[in-house]
Amino acid sequence: MEYFAHETAIIDEGCTIGKGCKIWHFSHLMSGSVLGDGCNLGQNVVVSPGVILGKNVKVQNNVSIYAGVICEDHVFLGPSMVFTNIINPRSHVVRRDQYVATLVKEGASIGANATVICGNTIGRFALVGAGAVITKSVDNYALVVGNPAKRIGWVSEYGHRLDFNAENRAFCAESGQEYQLVNNQVIRIS
Repeated sequence: MEYFAHETAIIDEGCTIGKGCKIWHFSHLMSGSVLGDGCNLGQNVVVSPGVILGKNVKVQNNVSIYAGVICEDHVFLGPSMVFTNIINPRSHVVRRDQYVATLVKEGASIGANATVICGNTIGRFALVGAGAVITKSVDNYALVVGNPAKRIGWVSEYGHRLDFNAENRAFCAESGQEYQLVNNQVIRIS
């Protein structure tokens, strides 16, 4: 076995688990779920059938990742954040064939207790603030907060706010990477 699973974790047959993954207390991987190399699932995490997690995805405690969700490499899912997979759920109406896909792109982070309504895409390196409710797709590098979530700024790949100058250029305080704002979209240029 090339991964660690706590003795209380439940791993159904038919899962794909990459090298170096860690699966902690009371977590459940359901048949058909896929974890890339180096994923870390905290306590009480559920990964449903058909869910795909890329490399180095960090899932904090108490997160359920439902069918229809794909997370690309280096995604961070904060404690108790929520995904949905049906637009109009009803307990008396079976809609298992109507799951709506959600995509979380490379490097994005979703804060604690945030909710992502299905059918949306969280852009590359976007930062969703704690408690935000995502009702529409989020641009690459966007910083969004509130209910419904609204963009209040931009962040670098290291998660720092970007302050654009008169030439629409900004630098990450930690990495020194340079970014440009073009047509209300952020592009990393170095």
